[in-house]
Amino acid sequence: MAAGKGTRMKSARPKVLHRLGGTSLLQHVLDTCAALPAARCVVITGHGADAVEAEARGNQLAFVRQQPQLGTGHAILQALPALDERAPTTLILNGDVPLIREATAAALATACGGEKLALLTIELPDASGYGRIVRDAAGRVTGIVEHKDASAVQRQIREVYTGMMAAPTAALQRWVRAIGNDNAQAEYYLTDIVAMAVADGVPVVATQAASDTEVLGVNSPAQLADLERRLQRARAEALLEAGVRLADPARLDLRGQLHCGEDVEIDVNCVFEGTVRLGDGVRIGAHCVLRDATIGAGSVVQPMCHIEGATVGPKAQIGPFARLRPGAQLGADVHIGNFVEVKNSTLAAGAKANHLAYLGDATVGERVNYGAGSITANYDGANKHRTVIGADAHIGSNCVLVAPVHIGDGATVGGGSTIARDVPAGKLAIVRAPQVVVDGWQRPVKNGQSV
Repeated sequence: MAAGKGTRMKSARPKVLHRLGGTSLLQHVLDTCAALPAARCVVITGHGADAVEAEARGNQLAFVRQQPQLGTGHAILQALPALDERAPTTLILNGDVPLIREATAAALATACGGEKLALLTIELPDASGYGRIVRDAAGRVTGIVEHKDASAVQRQIREVYTGMMAAPTAALQRWVRAIGNDNAQAEYYLTDIVAMAVADGVPVVATQAASDTEVLGVNSPAQLADLERRLQRARAEALLEAGVRLADPARLDLRGQLHCGEDVEIDVNCVFEGTVRLGDGVRIGAHCVLRDATIGAGSVVQPMCHIEGATVGPKAQIGPFARLRPGAQLGADVHIGNFVEVKNSTLAAGAKANHLAYLGDATVGERVNYGAGSITANYDGANKHRTVIGADAHIGSNCVLVAPVHIGDGATVGGGSTIARDVPAGKLAIVRAPQVVVDGWQRPVKNGQSV
């Protein structure tokens, strides 16, 4: 179910598209469904349906719309025509309860077995807002009462319904069509089918969730932030268990997949997005952002670096304050220093750009020394062009290499030069205006000020 507006989120974005750990709330649930042997996955949309349906990804997805939103029972009513009637069990999950585990969802479906109504429940110290599980003297489940309709005595019950259940498909279709809206909200509650199941002699069973984290829903920014910290702590603990050294597990943000070799060290406040691979012995300094990147064994990324879509070879030195943009490919023992930006460029083993430089659309050979303040002028206003710098070349400080241009092996470009033509191998190229010293010159002064 993913039709709700999420008024308390105070956002134009549909609630189920808000991000948790870099992934939408709904996609977390769809990823769990993808791991189950389901014949079909039906997503009930409503508020922001076009956006929700455009972003959802998964196998065997079908969409139905709930317009207007008249309660959970009304939502399932819209889905009935899309259900696979050959499937004995229908599993109902919530798009705003993102951390439901595959094992829990599978256990819920198994408890149903196509013959029972299985409810996912949990005991909470504060059950405010949740429907309470009502049992008879023998402990059998006889119904669910919504918080707003519960009596003072019923509100003392700590076992609550999580909003997720598994039901026999044929019976579910019959029960949902019979739901009424005689309640405080004038809505059609899916929970009313519990009493219908009892009346039909269908056993109602309760399966307990392992922890409250996997059944917590998101209805406000505060709840989303709380769940984010829970998720990040769990991911940090998994990394620690795998041998990764985290300076502070509470100050890590993993918003994708992080694959680490042995003896990896990660300092505080680092963000990992997409798919990031860190080789053996890699060290990541504080306050770095890495997205879809590979860092070779033994490399060091100093603090305050931004690396996206880049590949870094072994034993490289990056930063601090360096930026590697998509297409950057660095070989072994490459040095990229402070305030250096590399985009769509290849640097061979041992090349160095230690400070205040830009390399865009360039091919840099082995052991090149690229001076401070130098840039490749790769864009002519309409098209990008490539700069090629041969092995062992030396580029002085404050140079402009106007692409397309080729600097030969072992060539030297004198500091302050603007190079627009190829430089042969082993040669020195200097492009400078002659220095002029003006005798008798005095610096201007403000009016009324003596010299």
